[in-house]
Amino acid sequence: MTVTIRPAEKRDVPAVAGLIEEIERFYGAADTDIQPIEERRLQVEEALFGVPPLASALLVEDETGDIVGLAAYSFLWPATGSSHSLFLKELYVRDTLRRQGIGARLMDELRALAAARPGCSRVEWMTDRDNPGARAFYESRGFTESDGKIVYRVDSGTA
Repeated sequence: MTVTIRPAEKRDVPAVAGLIEEIERFYGAADTDIQPIEERRLQVEEALFGVPPLASALLVEDETGDIVGLAAYSFLWPATGSSHSLFLKELYVRDTLRRQGIGARLMDELRALAAARPGCSRVEWMTDRDNPGARAFYESRGFTESDGKIVYRVDSGTA
């Protein structure tokens, strides 16, 4: 199957909101945990196209125009010294298209985006320890796990 990788556009908001439900279910969310579609649409629009945008996304579009994957990312500062980094928050390819090189293409596109941005010194991301498929994918690309950081997380107190 031929796919196109391209930056998200405002017209993609409904499709991205739908894909986010698929991602949530992939991570084990129950029906009661899934946000109503209209809330998701508003959050996607604000995140990707608000002023200022909170994030960016590369989308995977199949031959029929369906959005079948994404790489959501932001630039963070500082990284090393006074440089910044591209932080990959989510890499997702629909299960029927996995193992066809699409994830690798997304990673290559992200590295190219980082390399083209002056002052961007690296690409960083995380994966769950209990996601052997993701860990094997990254290892197959020659990426090694970093022992240097421990992730902390706390809810903001808002719904």
